[in-house]
Amino acid sequence: MSAHTDIASDGWVARLPTRWQPYALLARFDRPIGGWLLFLPGLWSVLLARVAWVETVWLIALFLIGSFLMRGAGCVVNDMWDRDLDRLVSRTAGRPLASGAVRMRQAGVFLAVLLAVSLLILLQLRPLAQILGVASLGLVALYPLAKRVTWWPQLMLGVTFGWGAPMGYAAATGRFDGTTALLYGAAIMWILGYDTIYAHQDREDDALVGVRSTARLFATRSRPFLFVCYSATTVLLVAASWRAGLSAWALLPMAGAVLLLMRQIKALDVDDPRLCLRLFQSNRDVGLLVAAAIVLGRL
Repeated sequence: MSAHTDIASDGWVARLPTRWQPYALLARFDRPIGGWLLFLPGLWSVLLARVAWVETVWLIALFLIGSFLMRGAGCVVNDMWDRDLDRLVSRTAGRPLASGAVRMRQAGVFLAVLLAVSLLILLQLRPLAQILGVASLGLVALYPLAKRVTWWPQLMLGVTFGWGAPMGYAAATGRFDGTTALLYGAAIMWILGYDTIYAHQDREDDALVGVRSTARLFATRSRPFLFVCYSATTVLLVAASWRAGLSAWALLPMAGAVLLLMRQIKALDVDDPRLCLRLFQSNRDVGLLVAAAIVLGRL
């Protein structure tokens, strides 16, 4: 039986020119779920800002492209830090830097290209959003170190991946306020929960190489921890929606999102890495339902 891996080298990436394929894998373009999950908090905040629909659509387009580019850049940084550790973990041993398909210098040039294009997108936003975008680079650079010094790298990921919440609101309104803070808190708790599920794929390998995570910290007690995370997510989302003045039309899709979160808790088997990956991936639907709730609540 082959080792579990989430690399999708036989999908559309296989149709790219051979020289391009390792770079697509390095940026995780074969697995768009990470780009979606980075994009969704920004989508929520742009929608919650309730600016004109033309501006809303323009900002959503910018955040969508920027999220996938920055997620790719973050993956490059992560793999540059972790290439030696990745060789020791079955799920990650085939990554381009760990396997030698891409060299460090080549990865550095590729990273510069991703950041340059991302900068062009950032310059289309309001000044406060630009400042927040530049500040996020520090989080992207530091996140890979968290697993070496704390049992809570998933919380650090929440702070980093949830950054789109204040940034999206700032891009739409030029400010951030209490609504932004509630939405950012909801994003952090949501990410803390789903990335704990994701980390269970590597729990045993992480223990062997000394990498820390909330999956290792809570292990078979992860269900109660996820309940706390997702309950906090729900409360904070409802509070942000109420503060933003959304109508009762938001309740139905919001309830659907909560049901999906509760289903993740019920279905979780921490010893089944493929199930953990599927549950993690289902969070795209959770995030889209929250976005739908905000859209309906604006009507």
